[in-house]
Amino acid sequence: MRTTRTARTARTTRSSAVVALAALGALTLAGCGGEDGDGGADATPGSESSATVELPRLDGQKVEVAAVWTGPEQENFTKVLDEFEKRTGATVTFVPAQDPIVNFLGTKIAGGSPPDVAMLPQVGAVKQAVDQKWAKPLGPEAKAQLAENYAKGWQDLGSVDGTPYGVYFKAANKSLVWYNNAVFENAGASVPKSWKEFLTTAETISASGVTPVSVGGADGWTLTDWFENVYLSQAGPEKYDQLARHEIKWTDPSVAQALTTLGELFGKPGLIAGGASGALQTEFPKSVTQTFTGGDQPKGAMVFEGDFVTVNIAQTEAEIGTDAKVFPFPAVGDRAPVVTGGDAAVALKDTKGAQALLTFLASPDAARIWAGAGGFISPNKSLDVAAYPNDVQREIAKALIAAGDDFRFDMSDQMPQSFGGTPGKGEWKALQDFLKNPKDVAGTQARLEADAAKAYGN
Repeated sequence: MRTTRTARTARTTRSSAVVALAALGALTLAGCGGEDGDGGADATPGSESSATVELPRLDGQKVEVAAVWTGPEQENFTKVLDEFEKRTGATVTFVPAQDPIVNFLGTKIAGGSPPDVAMLPQVGAVKQAVDQKWAKPLGPEAKAQLAENYAKGWQDLGSVDGTPYGVYFKAANKSLVWYNNAVFENAGASVPKSWKEFLTTAETISASGVTPVSVGGADGWTLTDWFENVYLSQAGPEKYDQLARHEIKWTDPSVAQALTTLGELFGKPGLIAGGASGALQTEFPKSVTQTFTGGDQPKGAMVFEGDFVTVNIAQTEAEIGTDAKVFPFPAVGDRAPVVTGGDAAVALKDTKGAQALLTFLASPDAARIWAGAGGFISPNKSLDVAAYPNDVQREIAKALIAAGDDFRFDMSDQMPQSFGGTPGKGEWKALQDFLKNPKDVAGTQARLEADAAKAYGN
């Protein structure tokens, strides 16, 4: 199961990330960041003319890649795989996986047909794949790309007991709030910097006749992200790490404080699109699109989630940087939180094709392709930020890279999957129940602790 009992967990949030996120806030307030149309690349993304890494010829070889991505994410990742095919001669097949992917892979491996590479969306899933003896260590070429292009913090996240297994190809800045600019202007609302200001802004928008916050509560992971940002900012990074490792219990007063803070929003149904019941029936993609459709009368004025929200905004007529703007998650404590997530590519077969694909994914060549398509942030520090399609995404990417080793990885993704990553169970279910009844802080804590103790075995 996923555990984080070693020092490989993500690092402390420090001023570099906060300064970069402050720059992001200043950028969006100034109204910059419209689509510039050039994509910023000086050559066709990932093409041979702009290649930075040499790949072997793999004519006649087949490579299977499993991931839980669907829709635009799958389409954009397929563009990356198409370039790999072009440059190596291999035939690559995308294998749609169910979430949780570890269970899906277990079935495939038991049946004798594992994919060559899997994209694992949790730190703990990488460790579990290693513990189960599924994962293969990175080869020398992939390790060289990893060392050249990634900060040590990201290298450590893909390593187990000092051996590198995973390449974090896709990252996420999960401390962002996206908002409908027309609603803000009509309401005379200002961008908040603190939690108190956030609630005031929500009330101002509500008074203008628009429900202020859209919540995708049907997907329990969105609620874990709400909790993590509040907890990191309020309780601090040391407590965050302790809770992630279950070194303190969920009955700790710091958890009660964070849930009580969340209850200041969740406990006011009029501030949430559709109220609690409506939010619990709203899946994440809809929580975004309903914020940016309907002009200045959307179902919700703000939606919290990571940079990948841009993929869903692109399915509306809203222009990022003009109609759709973004600000850092408001500070609950002394400083605003910086929570990240990511997907690591791990080889499940010790083949030339699998290692070549990991080498490619660790290079800026692969990252450049998806960066240009949008809805993607790379932890690859060698990727020119000009590859991103607009100033908003460039600033989000700069903030991630500026954090260096100083960031905190998504807490639920560090936990045992049965507790932090399974629909209808553990933390996901407990927080959905809390959204329904935010006054039950103690009961929520008790359920969280009982499930966590079972999952961690302590």
